[in-house]
Amino acid sequence: MTLTNITGIARSEGDPRVERKGPSSMRGADRLARALGWFSIGLGLTELVAPGRLARALGLEGKEGLIRAYGARELASAMPTLSIDKPIGLAARIGGDALDLATLATALGRDNPKRRNAAIATALVVGITLLDVAAYTGVKAAHRRSPGDDRDYSDRSGFPRGAQASRGLAREDFNIPPDYRAEGTVADALPVLAL
Repeated sequence: MTLTNITGIARSEGDPRVERKGPSSMRGADRLARALGWFSIGLGLTELVAPGRLARALGLEGKEGLIRAYGARELASAMPTLSIDKPIGLAARIGGDALDLATLATALGRDNPKRRNAAIATALVVGITLLDVAAYTGVKAAHRRSPGDDRDYSDRSGFPRGAQASRGLAREDFNIPPDYRAEGTVADALPVLAL
């Protein structure tokens, strides 16, 4: 089975081929952000599917709706974290971590029989928060542009083999006779279109 059969994308003979791949442009901060985005998806699904179990394990009975809402928040922050808008997603994760820590703080009271579980969860959230902050600062630093560092693409045409080499390719692809010339104006073509 070829890639064309899987994707449904047809390739022509003249299409450019990937001859070799260079090093990845993803930096460590990008990889960390991606891992945190996938972690958000897993945690968010868990909070949506099993809020009662989490509430019982942490001594937060009665807060199942809040845990479910936190699950939706995790999924919402995962999307930009996994996209090119990583700083937005990571900032949302950091804000969510603050909410998680505030909620877990209510479970650290001496009257909670699951206080030890809540303390472990709090320590884990603090660790994840540190990773979120590291990823946020790393992504911002890695993709920062200095003022006046505008990119100039004026020398690019969009044609891999140049504009001259690309002339006539559409004619070949659509079997248009070589002597056919689409000259004139739109007004000249209107009587033909009316037929």
